[in-house]
Amino acid sequence: MNLQPHIIVLAAGRSTRFGGSQHKLMQPWLGATLLENTLRHAVASHLPVVVVTTEPLAATARQHVAARDVVVLPAMDGASNSPLGVGFSIAAGVSASPNAPGWLVLPADMPLIRTQTLQLVARQLSKHPVVFAQHQGRRGHPVGFAAELYSELIALTGDEGAKRLVSRYPAHAVVVDDAGVLLDVDTPQDLEEARRMQHLTAVSMVQSTNIQQAL
Repeated sequence: MNLQPHIIVLAAGRSTRFGGSQHKLMQPWLGATLLENTLRHAVASHLPVVVVTTEPLAATARQHVAARDVVVLPAMDGASNSPLGVGFSIAAGVSASPNAPGWLVLPADMPLIRTQTLQLVARQLSKHPVVFAQHQGRRGHPVGFAAELYSELIALTGDEGAKRLVSRYPAHAVVVDDAGVLLDVDTPQDLEEARRMQHLTAVSMVQSTNIQQAL
């Protein structure tokens, strides 16, 4: 039994705000797709990863995690009374890993989030019922939930996700130097901003390396 918190990657959204014929999670990103890069960061954390998705994206998810760790949901119908949504996805992911000591909820459209951030947030779940990444005073993802909240997590439905749980229990902020915790890609403009941030990060890393080599 793996006694580390599990990362629940949420990849079952409809991508309605992005527009176009291609799902936002399949947009190109660093030689792969947006979904694949988020999954790579999650897997690199060495924490167990569960992906909650729909059939069109399931094959991509299975390239990065074991098939048993891919939870495939039926496609959302868009009806206002649909039982599906972010809350339903969280419940499905938690139900698939009932023996975990906690869960980190990570939207799949956050390719800039750092692996170290996931590890830092996960470590705090042994001390707090709810934890979240915070950058420059702003709440971001992932949001973590301890095992004591299992029964409430598996009962979630709808599009509000776990907001009520976050407000009901003491939530601990894990301050990180990672702007990627704030940027999720919902629109083409978000994607362009993410690419701009990625470019600036890459340039900064190259300049830092050159300075170190010159010393």
